[in-house]
Amino acid sequence: MIRSKKVKLVSINKLPYYFSILFISFCFLISIFCYFIIPDKTANANTMNLSIQSMKPGFSVRMLTVPNFETKTLKSFFFGLNKPVEQYPINDYWFSNDSINIKLFNKFNEPNEIKSFPLSVFDISVDSNVLNNVQNIRDKISNKYIAQHKFNFGTDLYGRDLFSRVLLGTRVSLSIGIMAVIISTLLGLFFGSLGGYYGGIVDKIVVYIINVFWSIPTLLLVIAISLSLGKGFWQVYIAIGFSVWVEVARLVRGKVISEKNKDYISASRILGFNNLHIIFYHILPNILGPLFIIAAANFASSILLESGLSFLGIGTQPPLPSWGYMIKENYQYIILGNAYLALIPAIFLVFLVSSFMFLSNYYSDKKI
Repeated sequence: MIRSKKVKLVSINKLPYYFSILFISFCFLISIFCYFIIPDKTANANTMNLSIQSMKPGFSVRMLTVPNFETKTLKSFFFGLNKPVEQYPINDYWFSNDSINIKLFNKFNEPNEIKSFPLSVFDISVDSNVLNNVQNIRDKISNKYIAQHKFNFGTDLYGRDLFSRVLLGTRVSLSIGIMAVIISTLLGLFFGSLGGYYGGIVDKIVVYIINVFWSIPTLLLVIAISLSLGKGFWQVYIAIGFSVWVEVARLVRGKVISEKNKDYISASRILGFNNLHIIFYHILPNILGPLFIIAAANFASSILLESGLSFLGIGTQPPLPSWGYMIKENYQYIILGNAYLALIPAIFLVFLVSSFMFLSNYYSDKKI
């Protein structure tokens, strides 16, 4: 009985780790294949329809889609369609001669607006044979261009599908986290290895640079770099990467100092290996564990920093879907009846950041 309880206790302690791995893997898959899942296939999921703005999660309506006949390429399957797609929520529709008439959906119970479209926009040839068979036209358009659309997360202030934009926001957060971690890790490895291995005046210069960056609050440094580079996506990469490298450099410097005086490094010098070979092939492989831990923590910090910048309006810019910007746009609606507009992206943000922190803490406890 005691043995089984220990096994159960260990498995419970590992639950946050398993959840983290599962959720991070899920987010990576979603970020790659999101356009195979989301209903809005346009770039940045930016199809607007003000007649269905701020509708609650689970809202469903019939939608007429006017095709743009854009040729689908491999790129469009992963980055969306370039041409906007016209969609109209409707209450009813009917045919007259060579056109289709629709009664637009109206959430305010006002008189419904009526629109007409020639059948030619649907690439359906109109000839005497077709005109004699109205039901044939109805079937073609009804089956292909009119469908019931369900908005799982509701719609935002511009009538955009929130589900599509939240899932695309996963790609934004992960890509910024990856690039920021790569930049910070490369900078940290360079300065940390340089100062830790060579010591002396080189180490003093490196420590001075580290202390200067360490003395500036991270958020203020990110804001300063962002404002100097300008607003944009790649600017956020650089700003965050150049702000979180200090922790990596301090860790690498300390580990290199502790490793460089060990016997296997002395043996490498005797065998005639140069300094770069010793650093890259002997020292760095022995500090990958702690480096992985701080990289996971920096990943979480980078996502939070990007969200903070977007919330302040100096991060990723619309129409690019960013969780931070979604929260900025909609936080005031938390007390005005549409809290889901801010809470849904906030929940995804909390789960993703927590997953990376759980991962970092788990491997830190394991002392890899």
